[in-house]
Amino acid sequence: MRWKIFPLLTGLAIVAVAQELTVEQWTPRSTLVTEEHLAPRAKFPVIDVHSHHRANLSGPQLDKIVGEMDELNLQILVNLSGGTGAQLSQAVQTFRKGAYPKRFAVFANLDFDGIDEPGWGAKAAQGLTQDIKNGAQGLKFFKNFGMNLEYKNGARVHVDDHKLDPVFEVCAQEGIPVLIHVAEPAEFFEPHDQFNERWLELKLRPGRKRPPEPSFETLIGERDRLMQRHPKVNFIYAHMGWHGNDLKRLGRMFDENPNLYVDIAAVLYELGRVPVSGRAFMIQYADRILFGKDTYTPSEYPYYWRVFETKDEYFDYYRRYHAHWQLYGLDLPDDVLKKVYYKNALKLIPGIDGAAFPQ
Repeated sequence: MRWKIFPLLTGLAIVAVAQELTVEQWTPRSTLVTEEHLAPRAKFPVIDVHSHHRANLSGPQLDKIVGEMDELNLQILVNLSGGTGAQLSQAVQTFRKGAYPKRFAVFANLDFDGIDEPGWGAKAAQGLTQDIKNGAQGLKFFKNFGMNLEYKNGARVHVDDHKLDPVFEVCAQEGIPVLIHVAEPAEFFEPHDQFNERWLELKLRPGRKRPPEPSFETLIGERDRLMQRHPKVNFIYAHMGWHGNDLKRLGRMFDENPNLYVDIAAVLYELGRVPVSGRAFMIQYADRILFGKDTYTPSEYPYYWRVFETKDEYFDYYRRYHAHWQLYGLDLPDDVLKKVYYKNALKLIPGIDGAAFPQ
């Protein structure tokens, strides 16, 4: 009888361990058998308008990045972390005047030090004008803008603060786009409870939880008023403006604001779960959507190619804490792929050589 008892006890131990699994540990393997069409290389050359790199990368580091870009069919990376002043000049020297001048673009950033002082807006505008002369091809606002940036008295600097108007006037005059990240996913502002779709991400990264004020709607309201106040400036909302979960709302925004564009950086999980409405949206608004990735991780780009270029069903996303669901291919037409991958970026970002891209 002893030989029968041992397997029984082993089985009971396995069951006990299984019952003690946490949600974070549960990573089920799908039993669904479907066709796979992996896409290690993009069908057309790509301009990634949302990337971040240090201004002083070494030659070997650049060699490595460009080699990875070649394998992925990434023609150009736009470094949004160019900085301002001496840092911007260093970034331009590294990326636009180095060994690979046709493979990178550089955006400037603002220095908010002294924002309390009279005349800060005019000074910031002058600084941006000089940065553009030194090679900046756009302006990037990071997510602290609106959420954490404060005046000395502790008051929050609103996204639509009129102090910044001189800066946006320079953008209009110089014809450079503004890529702006405002707020975070709406769920980060909601209670971290059993109903929150981003429960796992907030559990693993509690620092991403936002206080209820300023609310999501407050922040994007300020953002939209800013964009509408400067109709001659082309605004690119990072991460689809955090509206990838509500494409009808984003569509109305496109319809009402001809100077509005979005990138798809870090929100593939939204488009990949709506293969019908997502495909229709990408086709309808193909002129307003730009490819972006955010974190530069070469192994993650093929997930984007697979969603956009194939009809594959029910496959994994690369970060489970972003999406506990599976993705589907959108099978986008070639003309849509070309617009999203590079044509829209060529239209908006000055100083990019279009010779490497098909018509």
